[in-house]
Amino acid sequence: GWDPVEIAAFLPWLSGTAFLHSVMIQEKRGMFKRWNMVLVIITYSLVIFGTFLTRSGVLSSVHAFAQSAIGPLFFSFIGITFIASLALLLYRWNDLRSSGQLNSMLSREALFLLNNLLFMCILLVCFWGLIFPLVSELFTGQKVTFGPPFYERTTGPLFAGLLLLMGVAPLSAWGHSTVKTLGRAIWKPTIVSLVVLGIAFGLGVRSGGALLAFWLVGFVTSVTLYDYGRAVWARHRRTQEALPLALWNLAGRNRRRYGGYIIHLGIVLMSLGVIGIEMFQTETQGTLKTGESMSISGYTITFRSLAEWNTNDGRNVARAVVDVYKDGRYLGQLAPRRDFYFDAQQSMTIPGVRSTMEDDVYLLLVDWQEFNTNQATFKVFHNPLVNWLWTGGFVLIFGMLVAAWPEKEAEAVRRRVHEKASARAAA
Repeated sequence: GWDPVEIAAFLPWLSGTAFLHSVMIQEKRGMFKRWNMVLVIITYSLVIFGTFLTRSGVLSSVHAFAQSAIGPLFFSFIGITFIASLALLLYRWNDLRSSGQLNSMLSREALFLLNNLLFMCILLVCFWGLIFPLVSELFTGQKVTFGPPFYERTTGPLFAGLLLLMGVAPLSAWGHSTVKTLGRAIWKPTIVSLVVLGIAFGLGVRSGGALLAFWLVGFVTSVTLYDYGRAVWARHRRTQEALPLALWNLAGRNRRRYGGYIIHLGIVLMSLGVIGIEMFQTETQGTLKTGESMSISGYTITFRSLAEWNTNDGRNVARAVVDVYKDGRYLGQLAPRRDFYFDAQQSMTIPGVRSTMEDDVYLLLVDWQEFNTNQATFKVFHNPLVNWLWTGGFVLIFGMLVAAWPEKEAEAVRRRVHEKASARAAA
């Protein structure tokens, strides 16, 4: 992970997400107008900057293009648009005064501002790690890069802070909030999250960081479901609708709010996948003869056979067959292989994967002796909870669709405005 081009694509997502949160404060309270314009300018500039990094070849990445003369043109365009945008912002500076102010550091708008600051801190850390190879080469003549440990150590606490705010902010009040009122709102989700923490501890989790992460996941999930469930129950009591119908109609009345809740649930599920990969992933490598085994995280991998042959489409295929057991129970076979393409003189590794919602076993055929199919070297990864990352991604996309779907009232207003404009034009 943490490939330079992937980081470049991540940067505008950070500033754009910060904008989506702070623009709600502008809409509700008339605040942060100047800050929101800064976020819009930064987001657009980072999109172009990411294109520059990808197309110019200035950074080494499997996703980057080769060295290209188009880089200076992109860089010039970034500079011109960024300076011009800032100039326009300064020109309209007085017109963008906030009509409200912060009255409490525990109010929803204050917590959203803190949310923005955390997003921007993550952005600055990632941006510095991204451009540091260029800076080091400029001043020392040597390109020095930061690896994944740098990003994980620096952004981990910031992401934890974002998760905490994701749970607290929706239950805080607009305008003014106190410790007492906020505590009354979050004590039930806090108890549920402590139960989740106890379950994680009972399942053998002992790492302090992992326990904190599971507590945060439990807290945000319980806050989201509690707030949504409370609103559904109130509508059910008021209208006597069935609970599923009340849930559906509630989301339909305020798609942005409840679509945002679904997005938050998607982020929580993705966080489970990240926790599994970052804190519990294990790997091992070994050379096995036919019938020999190696173990990883309760799984046993037994080498059965290896075959090698040439295909009609210009490939040499080496394919191994292994049996997979867990705690002595047979689970099935995996067949990792290596394809070598004669024309391109390149090889492609196709892993064998056993995938469940609990974990992945990811098996690579690393090496073998030509014309000797009785021995091979394998590399095995055990990735707990990784499929929650993909599940959370689908939930997030669904939440985005719900939040962005036009509301009936808005469609009716637009239709009336269009009809009035057409009538004036006809007159």
